[in-house]
Amino acid sequence: MKQYQSFEDIERELKHLDLERKIAWEEMKLLKSEFQDDLKPANWVQLALKIAGKYGLFLISKRFFK
Repeated sequence: MKQYQSFEDIERELKHLDLERKIAWEEMKLLKSEFQDDLKPANWVQLALKIAGKYGLFLISKRFFK
């Protein structure tokens, strides 16, 4: 357990912890917005097109080398 020498030390520690809490809260909000963006249908379509393009390229190269 930490021992404090004065009330100023206690207040400084409380301010520090409050700032850490606020930073953590902002990071949580950022993660939430990023997660919501990832779930948008436009992102799913874009991902599907990217995968289909890679698969199509694979099939073309497979036929080319046969």
